[in-house]
Amino acid sequence: MDNKIQGLLLFVLLFSLGNLIQIPGWIFLGAAVLALGKVWGGLATYIAALISCVFTFLTIRYIGGDGMRELKNRYAVKIFQTLDTHPIKSIVLLRILFQTIPALNYALALSGVRFYMYLIGTVLGLPLPIMLYCIFFDYIGKALHIV
Repeated sequence: MDNKIQGLLLFVLLFSLGNLIQIPGWIFLGAAVLALGKVWGGLATYIAALISCVFTFLTIRYIGGDGMRELKNRYAVKIFQTLDTHPIKSIVLLRILFQTIPALNYALALSGVRFYMYLIGTVLGLPLPIMLYCIFFDYIGKALHIV
């Protein structure tokens, strides 16, 4: 049991650091599914992804504040209006489409969106793409006789 907890903590740490330095989360998800299976790998990835997204958000927000709000481009203004009007819905949709892609974490951290809105959108938006990736990587693992 102790090794499982240490393993999960190490996985979370590597996922968080990897996401911070622009390594896409699907790489960690694939490794977890191939090592632990689609259910436990998916659960470990969901936990790691949430912690990683929060860690990245807080780190980048601390460094850059809401720096993207300085953009006066008409497209940026339109995006911010949508984000301000429907923050949770927007973040859920972005998470479904882009999962934990580091650039999205950075952009949302610098967008000025409130942390609790970011967290709710992330919690709700990650399960579907993680589940689909789990099925995909499990299929690939079985097809290549890895799992």
